[in-house]
Amino acid sequence: MSQPLWVFGYGSLIWDPGFPVAEAQVARLSDWHRSFCMRSIHHRGTPERMGLVLALDRAVGAFCDGVAFRVAEGAEAETLATLRARELISSAYLEDWLPVRTRDGRDVTALTYVIDPCHEQYCGGLSLTEQAGIIAQAVGGRGTNRAYLEATAAHLADLGIADADLDALVIMVQGL
Repeated sequence: MSQPLWVFGYGSLIWDPGFPVAEAQVARLSDWHRSFCMRSIHHRGTPERMGLVLALDRAVGAFCDGVAFRVAEGAEAETLATLRARELISSAYLEDWLPVRTRDGRDVTALTYVIDPCHEQYCGGLSLTEQAGIIAQAVGGRGTNRAYLEATAAHLADLGIADADLDALVIMVQGL
């Protein structure tokens, strides 16, 4: 029997995985942090009015809490194809296999999409004020940037995952 396929979600995959899930566990990825550090030209913005989407930015000593999804047996190839079409649409994400620890103490290796800091869509270092201004205005093929932020923050809260930056952004964007 082959190893199960695990996928680590930290943004929209948490609330819209788009593949058959056999198991979902809150999990932690070390040495990376969730950040609105990728300009979106497809899903939450356009080339003319770019939005922002979450990505994992390398940061030694940091961590990102998200969800580790075990893909339903037999759906691995279809899941990989679906995820690659969705996540690698502009090559700003890199596909990596990273160790995550589930809340119940299991260590699994999960397919994870991380930002390519050399890609032109990378925009790490924007202030929360700058991020809020972009998110409040942007719309792309999958909807408003505001809805993406709000859905992600709400689902993280439902899972008991604290993210002070996302919570602050929600308040800031609602005020714009």
